[in-house]
Amino acid sequence: MKNMRRGFTLIELMIVVAIIGILAAIAIPNFVKFQARSKQSEAKANLKAMFTAQKGFSAEKDRFSNKVGEIGFSPERNNRYAYFANGTGTVEVRTGTTPSPAATDTAISYDIFKYTSTFGGVAATDLNKYTAPKCGGESGLIGGTEWAGSAQGQIDNDTSIDTWTISTASRDLAGCDATGPNPGGEPANASNDVNNN
Repeated sequence: MKNMRRGFTLIELMIVVAIIGILAAIAIPNFVKFQARSKQSEAKANLKAMFTAQKGFSAEKDRFSNKVGEIGFSPERNNRYAYFANGTGTVEVRTGTTPSPAATDTAISYDIFKYTSTFGGVAATDLNKYTAPKCGGESGLIGGTEWAGSAQGQIDNDTSIDTWTISTASRDLAGCDATGPNPGGEPANASNDVNNN
């Protein structure tokens, strides 16, 4: 008797391709969202470092500072977020291989050398025009008794910007994407870019 070898029919192959397409349509957006959430950990860690530097400076000098160099804050290179000590001044723009901080810097840009020269569609030279939204009564430097810092970054490919804030004061996060009470020293998500997808 003749041994017949049988392969897959075209319909069976099309069914398999359709199933793979459906699974990819479900898995890829979830993977992108998970990837963006993991990038947010940079902002949380660096804001806590800025808060710690600010508290150390305050303990020594009995005042808060809006200058990132004065408090000793400088995130490692490859940062996706720009960091603001909530003051008016200059921005340390990271376009070269080595940073060039100035004594008047109140903010540090994201790493333009590694990433692109735009920040959510805004040129790096316009970074100093950004001020973080205030959550629950934050007002930056309040008579030298309270301080608030922020981080803003483009962590996916849309036009919205992910914004985090931290404050020495406890706050109610009304008007922000994060809700509820927020103790001093804990980062809060003012504008969540991951949920805006």
